Amino acid sequence: MSFYRNTVWFLKGLQEYTKSGYEAAARSFVEADLEVSVSGRSFIITGANSGIGKAAACEIAKRGGTVHLVCRNEDRAKEARKDVVEQSKNENVHVHLVDMSNPRKVWEFASGFSQNHNLHVLINNAGCMVNQRELTEDDLEKNFATNTLGTYILTTALIPTLKKSENPRVITVSSGGMLVQKLNVEDLQFEEGSFDGTMAYAQNKRQQVIMTEQWAAQHKEVHFSSMHPGWADTPAVRSSMPDFYAKMKNKLRTEAQGADTAVWLAISDTASRQPSGLFFQDRKAVSTHLPLACSRSSPAEDQKLMSKLEELAAKFKYYDIHS
Repeated sequence: MSFYRNTVWFLKGLQEYTKSGYEAAARSFVEADLEVSVSGRSFIITGANSGIGKAAACEIAKRGGTVHLVCRNEDRAKEARKDVVEQSKNENVHVHLVDMSNPRKVWEFASGFSQNHNLHVLINNAGCMVNQRELTEDDLEKNFATNTLGTYILTTALIPTLKKSENPRVITVSSGGMLVQKLNVEDLQFEEGSFDGTMAYAQNKRQQVIMTEQWAAQHKEVHFSSMHPGWADTPAVRSSMPDFYAKMKNKLRTEAQGADTAVWLAISDTASRQPSGLFFQDRKAVSTHLPLACSRSSPAEDQKLMSKLEELAAKFKYYDIHS
């Protein structure tokens, strides 16, 4: 089944996820959707020092938004801020240093941010693909800690703040790679069998889509969505997937093309009128499963994922409060 899924997915990707796929889809985009001012609205973008996160930050800042860049590396974050301010002529761009793989630091940031700022839109973009199984200082597998648990904690912690704002939204940058994975709630940290970083990443991206669906059902006041940026030419793709990059580099989307749907979901009125909880590709809601791929999980499995994440997240929150 995995061979079938991978083959069908790759053929779909060649047609839809490439630069030419974006150009074909863009012919039906409504330009006016992004001709908006978001002055007075506050945005958090994680993983914003390069790639899709930085491209999204530029587009939002150009339209007057207050942008909070959440980054791990101070030098790169400052450089990104400088670029975004120069391109957008908007000084309301702020840097916050957070390692998304460290759950205590994520809780700490969210708590401090909520006390000092308002928030209209959260874009969960930070991600990593580590190709060897690597543990964080908290004994968490690094891909899971960053992509799944970090996203879960940040979103959960900021939902009360989002609910105080008008037209609040959460966008999670997932990946079409999740289509090759069925949720495996029994081995969230890849302790069984041989480790494959690409598949671990795809499993995390499946988890993000399910989290989005679950949050949408639980929190009706906030508009949730997940999205696939397509195959884009970003520093992360070059470093994590060098073979794929070498084969595909002439077909890859630009960073701005990869960021387009995240920006559209974050700022357009059209996007906020879509049902909450959907998965988007090139400004359209698309299926979260390939045909005949047997990748659907049960409602009980989805609920078990959320319960396990809640339990794990609470461990780190408890220590933080009593430290």
